[in-house]
Amino acid sequence: MVWFSVDLIRIGEKIISRRRIDQCISRILELRAQGLSQAEVAGRLGVDRTLVSRLESLGEVRKGKRIAVVGFPIKNKEELQSALDKEGVDFVLLMTEAERWDFVRSKSGLELVNTLMELIAGAHAYDQVVVIGSSKRIKIIEAVLDKPVLGYEIGESPIQEDKYVNPDEIVELIRVVRL
Repeated sequence: MVWFSVDLIRIGEKIISRRRIDQCISRILELRAQGLSQAEVAGRLGVDRTLVSRLESLGEVRKGKRIAVVGFPIKNKEELQSALDKEGVDFVLLMTEAERWDFVRSKSGLELVNTLMELIAGAHAYDQVVVIGSSKRIKIIEAVLDKPVLGYEIGESPIQEDKYVNPDEIVELIRVVRL
């Protein structure tokens, strides 16, 4: 292998640009992180789908279920968020009672519906969704997602005050889900 510069590499009769390869790999990972399928990324960038798959396998750090956790109204939101971050949970949406009402009141009807639809659509990307809330909310989210969710009940509906959630119990639940 002969190096022409930091960017160019001679391999036999070919001259290869490391920068172009790096840019392509970055774009592939960026599009996959945005939720595009391997086939969609391959089609968009004009590469084989197997290249996308092999790149992901090459860089894979953790294999296993992608997990989302949604919960409200949570008194110890920051403590729980920190515990879930340490466990590497892929998506966390926790709200206090006040934040839940601010979320609803801060949007017009159409904005609220659109935001909720985006959240629901996004939840389908996860292998497991954990819902922390009342049994009624857990059942509603399960029906809307049209797949089983793992519920952690914190009270009877309607819950109108923040509830303490034991982070150790939720972390244990996450670890069991990953098995």
